[in-house]
Amino acid sequence: MSAQISSPEPRFRALGRRGFMVGVGAASLMALPGCASYGGFGYLDAVRRLLDYSTRNAFARLIQPGGFWDDQLARLDLPSVLGSRGGVLANILSSNLFRDRLQHQFNIFAEQGARRAAPIVADTVRTIGIQNAVDLIRGGPSGATMFLRQAMAGSLINAMVPALGDAMRVAGDPLVGQAIGALAGVDIGNVARAFSAQVDDAIWGQVGREEAAIRADPRRTNDPVLIAALKVL
Repeated sequence: MSAQISSPEPRFRALGRRGFMVGVGAASLMALPGCASYGGFGYLDAVRRLLDYSTRNAFARLIQPGGFWDDQLARLDLPSVLGSRGGVLANILSSNLFRDRLQHQFNIFAEQGARRAAPIVADTVRTIGIQNAVDLIRGGPSGATMFLRQAMAGSLINAMVPALGDAMRVAGDPLVGQAIGALAGVDIGNVARAFSAQVDDAIWGQVGREEAAIRADPRRTNDPVLIAALKVL
């Protein structure tokens, strides 16, 4: 189930008063300066709002305690590099109890990566150039998410590597320390990079699900601009 959609900015909340949703929404879209428009609706602003709601709600879900681990769709497996090592680490991973405990800890690390990624995504949503706003609004359930991910071109992975590496080095769980210590010849930064790619996939997957939920029921946002734009499709 998708997280409850929250109004990301005060101006969105002000626009969300009951009784003004559709009629005022259409008028607001038509009046917005500098917005790409189609059929009287400012789709450029609508795309930004769609991405804003989708990303904010995705990160709100993922950075809470258990955000990755408690969600079967977001839960991450251990980095594949861990499974390729022998000796002590192989013994740890052969026990389902210890493996689950280690996997749980890595999903906690993922929360740290998501916290690092959240403001970067928010800044990009505010500043990204959008040339095909109409197509994005008319796109599939996660079309805007796919556009944003492609535009960011893996930048979240680079941003998350230091945070994930630091989290692994200072982890208080002795099992994590034992597992990291068993990675003879493997740089922690490489483990962090491999895992950050998994976190990146999970983040965009969650953003896409949030976008699909908004498209399915835009009224849940109480945002007249978004409701009006999606309503006319």
